[in-house]
Amino acid sequence: MERQERLKRLGWFLPLKLASYIILLAIVVFWMGYPGYLQAQLILYSICTLGFTAAIALEKRIKLNTVMQILIGLQFILEIWIETGVIYATGNVNSPFSALFLLTIVSAALAYRLVGTLVVASLVSAAYSFIIWLGFSQQVTDELNMQALQTIFSTQDHVFYSIFLHILIFYLVAFISGYLAERLSHQDKKLADASLALKRARLETDDILKHLNSGLLTIDPFGYIIYFNRAAEKILGYREEEVRGMRCEEVFAERMPRLASYLMDAVRFGQDFPRTEIEILNGIRRPLPLGLSISVLSEEGKGLRGVIAIFTDLTDAKQLEQRARAADRLAAVGELSASIAHEIRNPLAAISGSVEVLAKDLRPQGENARLMELIVKESHRLSKILTDFLSYARVSRPTYNKVELCHILSDVIELLRHHEAFKENITVQFESESSIVYVVGDEDQIKQIVMNLAINGCEAFGGEEGAIRFTVAEDQSRGLVELRVSDTGPGLTAEERERIFQPFYSTKKHGTGLGLAIVHRIATALKLHLTVDSVKGRGTTFTLQFNRFASEKGSNPIERERATSVSV
Repeated sequence: MERQERLKRLGWFLPLKLASYIILLAIVVFWMGYPGYLQAQLILYSICTLGFTAAIALEKRIKLNTVMQILIGLQFILEIWIETGVIYATGNVNSPFSALFLLTIVSAALAYRLVGTLVVASLVSAAYSFIIWLGFSQQVTDELNMQALQTIFSTQDHVFYSIFLHILIFYLVAFISGYLAERLSHQDKKLADASLALKRARLETDDILKHLNSGLLTIDPFGYIIYFNRAAEKILGYREEEVRGMRCEEVFAERMPRLASYLMDAVRFGQDFPRTEIEILNGIRRPLPLGLSISVLSEEGKGLRGVIAIFTDLTDAKQLEQRARAADRLAAVGELSASIAHEIRNPLAAISGSVEVLAKDLRPQGENARLMELIVKESHRLSKILTDFLSYARVSRPTYNKVELCHILSDVIELLRHHEAFKENITVQFESESSIVYVVGDEDQIKQIVMNLAINGCEAFGGEEGAIRFTVAEDQSRGLVELRVSDTGPGLTAEERERIFQPFYSTKKHGTGLGLAIVHRIATALKLHLTVDSVKGRGTTFTLQFNRFASEKGSNPIERERATSVSV
């Protein structure tokens, strides 16, 4: 700030000093014929002026404060010296060039403020008094003595009053110019401080608006866009430099006409539109739900000043809402399933038992025997479905403990090899960075999740050759353990991925549609992050993220609740 102020002052000071130099050079060289007693002073004065000008030119690169102060001081001394010689040689007290001192005093006001200007005025007054004394001393005698002062006071009154008036003018000009320079400096400083404060406030406000997570745009009373923050660029798919200064109707007409309509209605009718929801096409022309709030900016007595629109992308909120609704539906289905299973299971057990007793007693032959076997077989299948119903409906509250994940996977692989869905042409692989990995969870429920995923993979092969792979990876930085269960089956389409966890939805011919629904329910109860990645014809991968068990005090995830996050 001080450097800028100094450069501003030098911007006035330099032309004035150059003008003084040119005037003195013209008087000494052309008017006085370049007298010998002023040659040395004029050469030094020229060197100082040239050096001062060079110092100003280098000011932006090198700090030359001390050098410039010395050069300015020498300039003033040499300038007063030359002006004194000029006045002495051109009439002494009657010289027409005594006004040159005033130019020097005004120049000092720009460089030294009030105090420095008064000091220069004192030097000028002393120099002026000295040459008057010198002039009258030479008229009386060749030596300087006090008799010259008596001569001054004994001469006519106009000489004394002329000297007195010159000195008075010197100090008066010094005081006025110094005072004005001082006041100007204070005003410049206040103005600079106010400008800096305004600039900071503007930068802070602009920075806040640009970094809002919500989109913000403003238009003027004629519908022209005047502001567009970064979030607006990201949400709407336009660059600020592309749309600023354009009419909103022209910009938004193609992909978001409803937004343009709301903005122009606010301009025409001066009406706010709080909490409105619309749908637009984003930059890649995909539907995007938008939460919109429009406010009219008006000023009393001046009418409409503009319109402010604040909007947010509701995609995540919509997905959360859909998941909440799906969870509610699943909970309702679970309760209904539990009731139905309870009402059917007991009569079914009686029927199955009765048929088995009759088969032993009657020992039917031929078609009757096959019918008896069919009744028993289908009863067992229906009983299994009811068991899945109950497993889905009665997911118990998990008990969080320290669980060794690799041990669970070894048990699951052993059980899988003895399951009816497992075939000889299916291979099982297990990969882990560590032989022992501890996670937080319920051992029985984790085992059920992994087993269901593995059985689902085996059933997806449909008797064909395939492979099941279990992969365990640790993320030390985030304190997570990731378990991936992959199969080389037929994979899923995008529509199938959306519905895969819904109850009673199955892509297999004889599937009940409850295996993965149970996985989803248990993952939700355990607060695990579950995702599925699948491409038709390229297999499917289910990924589960567990909290890694930490032994440090206070860092055990059992002691803190984790937000539920299950996504497909």
